[in-house]
Amino acid sequence: MLELKDICYTRDNKKILSHINLKIDTNRFIAITGPNGSGKSTLAKIIMGINKPDTGVVLFNGKDITNMSIDERANIGIGFAFQQPVKFKGITVYDLLKIATKKDLTKKEACEVLSKVGLCANEYIDREINASLSGGELKRIEIATVALRKTKLTIFDEPEAGIDLWSFTNLIDIFENIREIVKGTTLVISHQERILDIADKIILLKNGKIVQEGNSREILNANFTFNKKCHKLKEIEGDRKNAKKIYKQTR
Repeated sequence: MLELKDICYTRDNKKILSHINLKIDTNRFIAITGPNGSGKSTLAKIIMGINKPDTGVVLFNGKDITNMSIDERANIGIGFAFQQPVKFKGITVYDLLKIATKKDLTKKEACEVLSKVGLCANEYIDREINASLSGGELKRIEIATVALRKTKLTIFDEPEAGIDLWSFTNLIDIFENIREIVKGTTLVISHQERILDIADKIILLKNGKIVQEGNSREILNANFTFNKKCHKLKEIEGDRKNAKKIYKQTR
């Protein structure tokens, strides 16, 4: 599906990515992780066409897309979800879903996809995309738009960023069932061990280079020091379990 050949990228005279070679197969859930500043988000943006590599080739289903624009990549089936979803004043959730699908969409169809991402359709369908929505709600609405676009490759850049503990628990539940919601291959940039744990494959970056590839057990059990954010996750693991228990009791 996706292949990167000898990708290098420099910004402000600093080498961000160095000779990246990577293959991602169809219908897989892939996670890219590593310390802050290792080049994870930059790599995702190069795949989407937001940044252009200094050298190297990006292939998608065997086709060279290195010089394709963002729009061209979107049209061939690549989607990108930013850390902070965009808010649209005056546009409702239903409006956004109709824009995403690029065709007539009934409210019944919109409600069905909202239900898949854990939102009460009647409560959200006519809500405006603005500051009244929490970070977790916006993330789930964004996943719903991705599902309707039916992209072949969907990239999520740190989906856990900016959401509270309960929203994070709900988000994990969605990613555990991501293949049923978002068809095709999913590529997630993340530090969170619970997301890494459910990935088919983990790619570990350090100093702009791929230093290890493997399944969650191989990577997470390796003697590699992640950044402080990863260590903090272990400290709040007990709180997360308690939050999930309380959430279920109050539903």
